[in-house]
Amino acid sequence: MSGIRDGGRPAAEGFDYPGALRRCASGDRTALRAIYERDAGIMLAIARRILRRRDLAEEAVHDAFVQIWRNAARFDAARGAGRAWIITIVRNRALTILRDGRREDLSRDPQSPDLADGAPDPEAIVERLSESGRLRRCLETLEPQRRTGILLAYAHGLTHGEIAARLEVPLGTAKSWIRRALLSLKECMQ
Repeated sequence: MSGIRDGGRPAAEGFDYPGALRRCASGDRTALRAIYERDAGIMLAIARRILRRRDLAEEAVHDAFVQIWRNAARFDAARGAGRAWIITIVRNRALTILRDGRREDLSRDPQSPDLADGAPDPEAIVERLSESGRLRRCLETLEPQRRTGILLAYAHGLTHGEIAARLEVPLGTAKSWIRRALLSLKECMQ
């Protein structure tokens, strides 16, 4: 799918998605090609927005077209529009890729968002808090990696996958550290 362009054409008046999907269901490859030419760009843009990595977004679009080809007979025009059905497939595929544990390294791509230039590292944020402040005292009670995970999530807006990659731990570990740290902070702040 490396030939996919970002963007995509807006839905043209008169494109017959239900007809194209019926033709796909009967094995007409030109119908799938027509859908691809019309919507691959917008599908890539949607997947990239979710995954933040072009290679994973291209994988999601590829997988979506495989699903469209295999499941076109399941499309029911009475339940919704054909284009919405197609977009839902790529969105769900991208979300599955995002959630599955095989894709922990979401921050290692050079195009993925890094901390903003000049943004303080997590420990500098703690240092800026008032020494007598309750939040600082509570943050300082956390183990350093858990504190860093919390601050990367809440001060810098990183995803669990990005935090796992930065801390070089499995995704599940990063998630549980953040969850437990939040519980500890809540208890400490009360």
